Amino acid sequence: MGNPKAFLTVPRKEAGYRPVHDRIHDFGEVEQTLNTRDRQEQASRCMDCGVPFCHWACPLGNKDPEWNDALYRGEWETAYKLLKKTNPFPEFTGRICPALCEKACVLYHTTGEAVTNRENEAAIAERAFLEGYVTIEHPKRNGLRVAVVGSGPAGLAAANALNLMGYEVTVFEKNEAAGGLLRYGIPNFKLNKKIIDRRISVMEQEGVTFRFNEEFATALSTIDDSSLFTFHSSLSDYDAVVIATGTPVARDLNIPGRELKGVHLALELLSQQNRVLAGMEFSKDERITAKGKDVLVIGGGDTGSDCIGTAHRQGCKSVTQIEIMPKPPVGHNPATPWPNWPVILKTTSSHEEGCTRRWNINTLEFLGENGKLTGVKVQEIDWKPNPEGGRPIMVEKGKPEIIKADLVLLAMGFLKPEHPEYPENVFVCGDAASGASLVVRAIASGLQTAKKVNEYLSKR
Repeated sequence: MGNPKAFLTVPRKEAGYRPVHDRIHDFGEVEQTLNTRDRQEQASRCMDCGVPFCHWACPLGNKDPEWNDALYRGEWETAYKLLKKTNPFPEFTGRICPALCEKACVLYHTTGEAVTNRENEAAIAERAFLEGYVTIEHPKRNGLRVAVVGSGPAGLAAANALNLMGYEVTVFEKNEAAGGLLRYGIPNFKLNKKIIDRRISVMEQEGVTFRFNEEFATALSTIDDSSLFTFHSSLSDYDAVVIATGTPVARDLNIPGRELKGVHLALELLSQQNRVLAGMEFSKDERITAKGKDVLVIGGGDTGSDCIGTAHRQGCKSVTQIEIMPKPPVGHNPATPWPNWPVILKTTSSHEEGCTRRWNINTLEFLGENGKLTGVKVQEIDWKPNPEGGRPIMVEKGKPEIIKADLVLLAMGFLKPEHPEYPENVFVCGDAASGASLVVRAIASGLQTAKKVNEYLSKR
């Protein structure tokens, strides 16, 4: 611990966002960076606690005190090596993780100002690529082959780990590029896709094979007597298969008027916009755009926030976001004390760009003329305790009203996939196993699954 009193004298300092009037005109990353001196000073605030709750709270078990101390001392390469031991993709989590570690930080619980772990992590990762600390490894091959189905964070983590263990890994991806929701769900203003491409390049140089625009046998019914899988009609087989297909089915809202033109699932907008930025072209009829429109986002989570930011950059007229659940408390929630995740009001960079936010709103009907959406009938509701326990009971509170809207984006989460019974050499990880969760949890699941695959194949 280089400076044991830094937490007493150095206040938390975040890099912050680019000015609103600047950032809403492009899809460049909104978050700025601190200079080297300020970043090392922020790392000095880590108290190297005797019981590091940050380490405990992180799904990856990141050793924040160790790499924060190395960062404070200016030992950037050491900091990266410590970070790399637990996190294969710090350049992803350093940008988009909600930082479970910071909500567990002792400084957060005592002063409300946690160590800037997430930003420190991103800075370490970027310095590592800049200075050449990210090197290409050439693992010794063991002669066994593993197929990974899906290239989201869980699939990439599993593929990366298994490759470094010596397996010959092939990743099958149904889309035209790797990343899953990292590429097609998260907007570029939060995660520039060149960051993904850079990591994929490293993995390819280390021996991972990616096959794009290819569907693995999704029914997984082509099993021979040796319990090996065959991809389509090819004769290539694999000693194990890792399914990391995420949660492909979004939760829909089947109410009157759902068929109207202008009602879309959130990912229809987000994935198309990311593809447009990548150079793909869409016809006028195919293009989903908020330009000049009154936009209503249904769902109060991160995906809804991403829709808000995207709508602004497309030139929307207005944005309203509604959520069926009550408004969370600001700052502290006595109902979710430590060690629970604090359910408090979250205001994102997209919200700061302009948005009307409403809670306890139930959606009743989509309204339209000549097949096109013109508005949405909603009603204010309330929640009362369920005498039998479980989910509270929704009760009507206000009168139905109409919110004017030309475009509705449904951002209400995703359905947990159901899987058939698989042979023992098939492993499921990430959101495909748990349902929709965080990128950091998907990476952790991919690493854990890689260990299980290795244990299984080692016994064989």
